Amino acid sequence: MKRWAIAFLLIVPFLTNAQNFEKSWTGHFSYVSVKDISQGDNKIFVGAENAVFTYDLSTNVTKTLSTVNGLSGDFISSIHYSEAFGLLLIGYENGLIEIAKNGEENILKVVDILDKQTIPPDRKRINNFNEYDGKVYISTQYGISVYDLAALEFGDTYFIGDGGSQIDIVQTIVQEPYIFAASSSNGMRRAFVADDNLIDYQNWTTIITGGFRAAEKLGNELYASNLSNSILRFTPQGITSVVTNFSSEVLKFRLADNLLTITTKNSIQAYSEGFVQEAVVNNVLNYDIDLLSGYSFENNFYLGTVEDGLLIVPFGTMQATQVLPNGPIRNKPFALDATPGQLWVTFGETTRDFDPNPYSRFGVSHLKDTLWTNISYEDLSTAVNGEPTDLIKATINPQAPNEVFMSSFQKGLLKIVDEVPTILYDETNSPLDRISIPVPGGGTGDAGIRLYGSQFDNQGNLWFLQSKTDEGLIKLTPSGQFQKTDISAIFNPVADLALTKLALSRENYIFFGTYGNGLIGYNATTDTFNKIGANEGNLPTDNVRALAFDSQNRLWIGTLRGLRVLYSPGSFFEQGASPQSQAIIILEDNVPQELLYEQSITDITVDGSNNKWVATSASGVFYLSPNGQETLLRFTKDNSPLPTNNVQDIAIDPFTGVVYFATTQGLVAYKGTATAPSDNLENVHAFPNPVRPGFNGNVTIDGLTSQANVKITDITGNLVFEETSEGGSVLWDTTAFGRYKVRSGVYLVLVTTEDNAETKVSKIMIIR
Repeated sequence: MKRWAIAFLLIVPFLTNAQNFEKSWTGHFSYVSVKDISQGDNKIFVGAENAVFTYDLSTNVTKTLSTVNGLSGDFISSIHYSEAFGLLLIGYENGLIEIAKNGEENILKVVDILDKQTIPPDRKRINNFNEYDGKVYISTQYGISVYDLAALEFGDTYFIGDGGSQIDIVQTIVQEPYIFAASSSNGMRRAFVADDNLIDYQNWTTIITGGFRAAEKLGNELYASNLSNSILRFTPQGITSVVTNFSSEVLKFRLADNLLTITTKNSIQAYSEGFVQEAVVNNVLNYDIDLLSGYSFENNFYLGTVEDGLLIVPFGTMQATQVLPNGPIRNKPFALDATPGQLWVTFGETTRDFDPNPYSRFGVSHLKDTLWTNISYEDLSTAVNGEPTDLIKATINPQAPNEVFMSSFQKGLLKIVDEVPTILYDETNSPLDRISIPVPGGGTGDAGIRLYGSQFDNQGNLWFLQSKTDEGLIKLTPSGQFQKTDISAIFNPVADLALTKLALSRENYIFFGTYGNGLIGYNATTDTFNKIGANEGNLPTDNVRALAFDSQNRLWIGTLRGLRVLYSPGSFFEQGASPQSQAIIILEDNVPQELLYEQSITDITVDGSNNKWVATSASGVFYLSPNGQETLLRFTKDNSPLPTNNVQDIAIDPFTGVVYFATTQGLVAYKGTATAPSDNLENVHAFPNPVRPGFNGNVTIDGLTSQANVKITDITGNLVFEETSEGGSVLWDTTAFGRYKVRSGVYLVLVTTEDNAETKVSKIMIIR
């Protein structure tokens, strides 16, 4: 009776339609790492780390699918395209399955396996899809589940280990009259595919023990790779023999065009019936072969690489065509910086406790307008004759936007001009010193040159922080001179794990965070320091992770355990001052609550309307009003294209208002409307205009100066809206002061600058 109960674990279908976010969001995912490949309807389907792209063989056009289109953003493990049903199946490491109709839209989420409590979380990985007779046999780490493609629902689940236990099935093969199941550690098992009682583990017979990596049929024979990378042949008579051995790890078997494709880490080969090798690729011109997946189809190899995307290599050649959608170099951005029309991204990282080990050797990415340029680590190293490891911060020079400085948490300061690495400042060519630190067991170890927070002041000086040294506050002048400031009088920087973020007030007061000593302030004019912490200063903790000044010169402080605001930074350095940071208290159900209580805050960024974007390590992103009393938006993995709730950094293009979010599983951008203030009213405009029937959003009045007064009236002069701009734009919800939607007609927008020296009149057409 217990065996029969297994049959009903996954029968009830649980489908949800994913939301499409293309109108408001843009995905900037990396497609360089190809996990799996499928084909059908004259298209190649490519599963990258957590997004998919299709390549049309007739038009050579690529199209991407990501969280913006409704995908989950989780890690992909297998894909399969059903030509018979026009369905693309995407399997994930966590057990989720997503189905894209026609391979590109109407995405359905199938969460039965993901949500099943009786299956341990570490046994839900989707290993492979095998389509047969209108059904897909899903190989998983617990066994086999059957999915009906016509009905879009689960059938039976087979736990075929000894005693009905869960075992890892890497691939199934139907070779009538049998279905074979290859396990990673429990041998090759088979049963009659037409058996109505396949849920009974006793109907599965072990034909060979051991572990297997992959298996597939070819003609009337079955082939499998064992853990020693030997290829075994199983004949209909049950005879097993070794046909070949590979020196590198076998990754995948795939069957198409009556050819068996075998992919290893550094080769791909195609075999016809009888295991006759038809083609092989061991070398590709201009590329180092490092594979994750492979496919052969119509005399072409399709190589799924670790970092070069999809390579198409015709049989008998070594010449490759690269297919790689526009995107950054990696899918785990750590830090961002943006100026009008461009974004720089770094991928080096540290742990929460600022441990850089293991050292990362990653390149950097630059988005200019809509085109990504990726600079590899090898190119960075060659250009500066050094090793810029752990690049964890990008800072664009606002006075020369073609210049960007990269902080390394190991090797110094890298300068890039016009996308060309020009110099790596380190102990050999600058006053930057390598630091030695105590190591467990006695002695010292090399900590390198650990740079982190940085920002330009309004004189063009770059201020940045070096951890583990007394002279941890450093200024680089426009002429290339370094000036160090000793900060040991206010706290012991050598004992602190790290100096974190840095921010400058409008008076050029310098504030920076520490791992364990709270917030430090420095007045360079008077050479004066002060500090606040958890005990003196009302911080939630001494671990400060984020800093940002708003347009009213208030300092917003993000810590490991909450948010604070320093309302009077100017009085921070007054003699005898004991400055205090303040929590923001809001009402929730008429109960006073501390805003973002106990949240681990990773970044704070202020937009053109003086609203605050706050990133957290576990709760997504909060968009707050200027005073923090109202949460205007909140984005999470569940209600937005954020692929995870762990958001590490935020940057805003001040000209377009686009907000970029760096998450641990990819980069996405929200089409915000808050822009930086203009110098005059020459470019005031409203959009959308006209407002057509069915539009339920806000009208944006853009091109404003700071503190401009905006009035909207109907054609007879009745006032329906008034607001003072914080930045370069304001939003109108097309209501009369929130009471009711205004009627169809022409509405006048009257804009006056703060000093009443300039006015502008515009019009908005409303069509209901």
